[in-house]
Amino acid sequence: MQLLGQDVLPMGMGCWAIGGQFHAGMVPLGFADIDDAESKRAIRATLDAGLRIFDTAAFYGAGHSERLLGEALKDQPDAIIMSKLGTAIDEDSRQILHAETEANAVIPAIEGSLRRLNRDHVDIMLLHLNALPVSTARPIFEQMEIARQAGNIRAYGWSTDFPESTKAMLDLEGFIGVEHAMNVFVDVPTIQSTVRKNNLFAFLRSPLAMGLLTGKFDDTTVMPDTDVRSVNSERRDYFEDAKPAAAHLQNLASIREILRSDGRTFAQGALCWLLAKYDRNIPLPGARTAEQAAENAAALAFGPLSDNEMSEIETLMTRAPEGAPRAR
Repeated sequence: MQLLGQDVLPMGMGCWAIGGQFHAGMVPLGFADIDDAESKRAIRATLDAGLRIFDTAAFYGAGHSERLLGEALKDQPDAIIMSKLGTAIDEDSRQILHAETEANAVIPAIEGSLRRLNRDHVDIMLLHLNALPVSTARPIFEQMEIARQAGNIRAYGWSTDFPESTKAMLDLEGFIGVEHAMNVFVDVPTIQSTVRKNNLFAFLRSPLAMGLLTGKFDDTTVMPDTDVRSVNSERRDYFEDAKPAAAHLQNLASIREILRSDGRTFAQGALCWLLAKYDRNIPLPGARTAEQAAENAAALAFGPLSDNEMSEIETLMTRAPEGAPRAR
């Protein structure tokens, strides 16, 4: 696959988890028990496996993920870094403050990411405000185009689950892709169709359903109250009351043999499902350890699931209809 003129493997590393703990007020938005040294080993394991795409955001750890990534990739000029803007942060207290929707906040936000990443450009900058009205988002993207022409970013896109939002930015020269939620539990054919028809890249967040598709959790699991998965979310239903959602556990049990066939792990099978959906899908699984990073990357050696495996999964799962587009 070619991305920004560079040959890359169709997978990256999601860097939300390595941001560690951060909050909006008292609400936890990060992950518990994150060790920076191990996070750097996970980044190195990702590189060693041949992957070059790293997905971060100012939001993740209120800047900590970007700083850590910048330290780990300081000798890796061929790494492709995606970051996101649209949120005001307090780096010292690791607090998320408020959405930044004004166009005049774009250039300072990019400068902040460059400082934390210790780079002279961000390869791909995404708008992180999923459901922002197009009329408000358009001036933000126009400022990103100015930043692209100045060489501060190479390309840009939108982290959104709304097809119409995607279509509204297609005329902009630097708009190359969409980051949207998708995994075995959440199929989203409408936005995938939009991406395919317009030859965009699909950067896939939550490809392992916040860890649920690793098969490591069961009905006895309770997430700590310092973990974002302990907080019920209207956008994400993978965990309920700090426990894995029963419906998802049931679906996972029904397809476990298919995902794990041919020697794959649960996570590898789930990633191979995404690879089978579209040849420009780029899953971005998170990894908090080197072992997880290596396991995720090894999914590429198995390749996409077969047509028969994909069909059988659909007959075994009970998945909610896609419904109207919504933030996920």
